[in-house]
Amino acid sequence: MELDVKIEKKLRNFILRADFTLRDEVFALLGASGCGKSMTLKCIAGLERPDRGRIVLDGRVLFDSEQGIDLSPQERRVGYLFQNFALFPNMTIAENIRFVARGTRQQCEARVRENLARFDLTELGNAYPMELSGGQQQRAAFARILASDAKILLLDEPFSALDHYLKWKLELELREVLKSYGGAAVLVSHDRGEVYRLADRAAVIDRGQMQPVRTRDELFEHPDTLAATLLTGCKNVSAARKTAEGIVEAADWQLSLHVSGKVSDRTAYVGLRAHFLEYREGKERPEENIFRMEVTDVIEDTFSYLIMVRRAGTEASRIRWELPKDEWHRIEAKELSLYFPPEKLMLMDS
Repeated sequence: MELDVKIEKKLRNFILRADFTLRDEVFALLGASGCGKSMTLKCIAGLERPDRGRIVLDGRVLFDSEQGIDLSPQERRVGYLFQNFALFPNMTIAENIRFVARGTRQQCEARVRENLARFDLTELGNAYPMELSGGQQQRAAFARILASDAKILLLDEPFSALDHYLKWKLELELREVLKSYGGAAVLVSHDRGEVYRLADRAAVIDRGQMQPVRTRDELFEHPDTLAATLLTGCKNVSAARKTAEGIVEAADWQLSLHVSGKVSDRTAYVGLRAHFLEYREGKERPEENIFRMEVTDVIEDTFSYLIMVRRAGTEASRIRWELPKDEWHRIEAKELSLYFPPEKLMLMDS
């Protein structure tokens, strides 16, 4: 299964530009609320019309502004899972599934039975959506999508309205659905954890501008842009500039840092994830990226401590250091030395 998307659409404050291709994989669009990621799904599904561009699903043109092609949502054979599941409230679960099933009457009934059983909903076939729990409603929505013989799944923030426990249970079920489905899917999310666990490849959208498509690991290990770095969860970012080969000055942190790899003259920021900082005993050794830091705050989290530190003797911006509770209990100092691993420092261009 292959999907090619290259579209533009004028939104309220910016122009959405989406350009990507996926083949038999889960592809994720990661971005903040209002960045254009859900609009991209709606354009693929035919619920919104791009201003220009082309959308091709498995060799079949769904939209082409130059050729005047714009297939209706019903013609596109796209399965769209809305945030609120969008089940018909006046229909039973079986009727919801039957409504989209294709084929003869017998084939439709077979699809209804098959998908009710597939999602453990057989005993709830005669129930109405309002009688089901959130998890059951989501399973019903998936059953309806797959009964429609959709060529591709579009998943729009599928867990956003659920509590943490139910969200995790349904994420596990979604993984099984995607494995058994065997087709392609586009996942829209602002949750970096969902993207990391579910997607093969991903792209960040920042105010309508899609950044380069990356593998999951490439995106999280080398985000390259400020937007991608923040969206993938990095809490420590400083303005930076190259001062010598392999060295950047982190202005906000008041640190001169050795980094691994080549430093671009366009480097504008440096970042470090909170759990990559390392405790070191002894004195400050800047040539080895070890600096004396003072502790400004200790915040207890569920299973860890968040230690806020800054360069000792300065008014530099604070840096977040995260470590297990037992490790902090062994240290518990007001001033300490921390190591900034060069290979873990992420550089971003302007």
